[in-house]
Amino acid sequence: MSSEWPLSELGKEAFNASRPFSFKSHPQVVFVNTGDVLQGKFLHKNISNGAVLPGQAKKALKQDDILLTEIRPGNGRYAFVDFPAEKYVVSTKFMVIESHGRVIPRFLYHVLTNQSALDEFQRIAESRSGTFPQITFDSIEHFPVPVPPPDVQEELAGFFDAIDNRITLLRETNTTLEAIAQALFKSWFVDFDPVHAKIQGRAPEGMDEATAALFPDSFEESELGPVPKGWKVGVLNDIAKTVKKQLSPTDLHAGLNYVGLEHIPRKSLSLVDWDDASGLESAKAAFRKDDVLFGKLRPYFHKVVIAPFDGVCSTDILVCQPTKPSYRGISAQHLFSEELIAYADRLSNGAKMPRVNWGDLAAYQIVLPVEVISDAFSKTIDPLIERITHNVHEAKTLASLRDTFLPRLISGQLQLP
Repeated sequence: MSSEWPLSELGKEAFNASRPFSFKSHPQVVFVNTGDVLQGKFLHKNISNGAVLPGQAKKALKQDDILLTEIRPGNGRYAFVDFPAEKYVVSTKFMVIESHGRVIPRFLYHVLTNQSALDEFQRIAESRSGTFPQITFDSIEHFPVPVPPPDVQEELAGFFDAIDNRITLLRETNTTLEAIAQALFKSWFVDFDPVHAKIQGRAPEGMDEATAALFPDSFEESELGPVPKGWKVGVLNDIAKTVKKQLSPTDLHAGLNYVGLEHIPRKSLSLVDWDDASGLESAKAAFRKDDVLFGKLRPYFHKVVIAPFDGVCSTDILVCQPTKPSYRGISAQHLFSEELIAYADRLSNGAKMPRVNWGDLAAYQIVLPVEVISDAFSKTIDPLIERITHNVHEAKTLASLRDTFLPRLISGQLQLP
C-alpha cells in the first residue's frame, strides 16, 4: 500500500488483548460467539447464566475494543465495542484488538474491516493448514496501518461512520417495512381480523371501505378449522410455482448478478449483498426481479428473500414465482412465514446437509382467499416491497463507494474536501 501518511504495522500499533472474564463478579452475562456479530453490529443482548456457557466463553471486553473473528475472517464477523461492556464475554475464536493509543480505535477499526483488508485476511487464512481457514494475530501483525495526524484520523473515522450509519438506517427501515407487511399478512390471512370485526359490527381497521367490503362477515368449517366464508383450503402449489431455468458457466458474464446462500440474511426479506457472476464454474439458476429466493439447504436457517433484480443464484436456492399476478403478495409471505419454515425443516432430508424439495413444499396446506382479496393485499404491500428494493440498492451503492474510497482515503492518496 503506497501512502502519503507514515506507515506502521498492526503489531506495533495494537495488540490482541486476552483478558480473562470474571464470572465471579458477573455471573449473569451476555455471551458473544462468532455468529453473534455481523458487519460491525452485535446481533443480540441476551443475558445468560455464566455457569452453563461453553468453554470458549473466556475473554472480557471493554469499550473501544475491536472484535475480529479468527475463523473465515472474510465472512464479515467483526464489530466495534462502542459501549461499556463489563458484562460481555466473548469466544476465544475472536481476536480482541486494543490500540496502543497512537492510532485511535475507531480509525483502526475502519482500517481492519474495509473490504481490501478482509480479503487479505481471508487469503492468509486460506493459505494456512487446518480444519477451517483461520488467522491469528501473529499471522497479520505485519499488516500495514497508516498513521495520519490525530485530527485526520478523527475526521476520516467520522466520515466512514456517517456512511455506515446511513447503511444501518436503510437496513433498519427495511426491517420495519418487512414487519408491517408480515403483520398485515397475519391480520388478513391468519387471524382473519377483518372478518372478526365485521361479525362484531365494527369497521375493519387499517383499510378503506372498498377493501373492507371484500371480506365476508361469517366463517365456515374446513379441515383446517374455521375459515372465512367463501374461502377454501388449498396448498402452496395453488399460489406459487418453482422455476427451473439454468444457465451454464459459458452464459455467466460480467455484469450479471449472482446470489449465493452466503448472501442471504436469516429472517429477512431484504438481500444484503451479492457478487458478479463472471468466473463462476458451475451452472446457476436464473431468476427475475420480485421472484422469491428460498434457501432449500438447511431450511431452518430461514433464508428467504425477494429478488431486487434479475440474476442467477446457487442451485441450493429455489426460485419461486406466483401462479398469478394477484398471488404475488401472499405467496411471498407464505414462503417467508415461520410456519412454512418449520414445515420445510421437518421434511428436509440428509443428515449432514438437510435439504427440502419443491414437491414437499408444494403440498403445504394454506387457506386460499377469494382472488380479489389476494389481489388487494398485493396492491397494498407493493409500495412497501418497492421501497425495500430501493433501500437494498442504495445500501449496496453506499457500501461499494465506501469500500472503493476507504483504502485511498486512509492511506492519504485522497483527501476529504
